[in-house]
Amino acid sequence: MLSTRIITAVVLVAAVLGALFLLPPQWWAIVSFLFVLVAAYEWTAIEKFPAIGAAVFVIGMGAFALALVNVPGFDYAAGWPAPLVVIICGIATLFWLVVVPPWLHFRWPMRSKPIAALVGWMLLVPAWIALVQLRAQSPGRLLAFMAIVWIADTAAYFTGRAIGKRKLAPQISPGKTWEGVAGGAAGVLVYALVLALATPRVVGVAGTGAIAAWALFATAVALLSVAGDLFESLQKREAGMKDSGSILPGHGGVLDRIDALLAALPPLAVASVVLLR
Repeated sequence: MLSTRIITAVVLVAAVLGALFLLPPQWWAIVSFLFVLVAAYEWTAIEKFPAIGAAVFVIGMGAFALALVNVPGFDYAAGWPAPLVVIICGIATLFWLVVVPPWLHFRWPMRSKPIAALVGWMLLVPAWIALVQLRAQSPGRLLAFMAIVWIADTAAYFTGRAIGKRKLAPQISPGKTWEGVAGGAAGVLVYALVLALATPRVVGVAGTGAIAAWALFATAVALLSVAGDLFESLQKREAGMKDSGSILPGHGGVLDRIDALLAALPPLAVASVVLLR
């Protein structure tokens, strides 16, 4: 029901904002990783892992996260050393840029459980690293960066409803249109320019050239986020599932709500670490 969906959305937004701005850095890392673990479990359901395989995948991801926070130089209030973030989030960015587009085009099936586990790791771990790293830099910056995806999705929805005619990927997600994608990109372009002009410190830009580069980069990230949405939709369609889970009334599962962020956060983390700090 629409009322259930709206109530859940309001609660989610309040919870995210409260956690982002009120929790100490360590607790933000813990709480955000709990969501990642739920998403990891949902991934094993989509890919039809056997019970033992699902347990190994989820526990293994928890163990890897524990190892990450014990890396020399890591601090909850400052994040990881820049090279680690660049390597892990950079590999994830290449996955979304190079691997996912042909995967979506040819609709490759996920027949191997080891590959499904590797892809699940690629989806979730770099995104969590980005959440922790960006929040350590600035809660406001992380919120501004996540808003890129939310604005792109909202603008795409309303544009698609109003003028959408040409289907983007009808065999994966029938509701998406090229007009919607264009509307989402335009919405983010305007948002990025306003953000840079109103709060230049949030995105670390100054000067016409830097503002233009930032706006184009944000727009590119918004377009990349569409790949995250489509990739999860493809996996669900192969599995014969409508939602990744039912933990969020009216919204499905955690993966259903963060799929676009999974593609957008790694390149944002790389850019923030390398260019902004």
